[in-house]
Amino acid sequence: MYNEKEILAMGYRDARRDHFTGKAWLKTYVNPDEKTNAYIGEVLFEPGTRNNWHTHRSNQVLLIREGIFHYQEEGEPVQKIKAGGFINIRPGIKHWHGASPDGAMIHTAITLNAEKGLVDWMEPVTEKEYDEG
Repeated sequence: MYNEKEILAMGYRDARRDHFTGKAWLKTYVNPDEKTNAYIGEVLFEPGTRNNWHTHRSNQVLLIREGIFHYQEEGEPVQKIKAGGFINIRPGIKHWHGASPDGAMIHTAITLNAEKGLVDWMEPVTEKEYDEG
């Protein structure tokens, strides 16, 4: 487990609290601009942290770098993906993702066609929804 000093030294900053249950950290590599139509960044989720339900207007590819990644699409069971795995999230799919209760998780996020928007945030994931994973 990382402490806050180590996390900041690795170049992360606090992620927006209103989109997460628990503590998450963000490191941006590529912001979309007039020449690069993609976002690439990394999110470190502390144990038990997950983001709110949300959708994307274009594909998002998540590469799991460390830990166990919990992922759920609305109406589907929670998937658990180990480091080295990935998931391709299709546009408009309502989902959430986060870390396991007992370990941190880091994923790299690649969002394509960023001109369509990066994310549409929704309600928090309930304890029951998270615990079922």
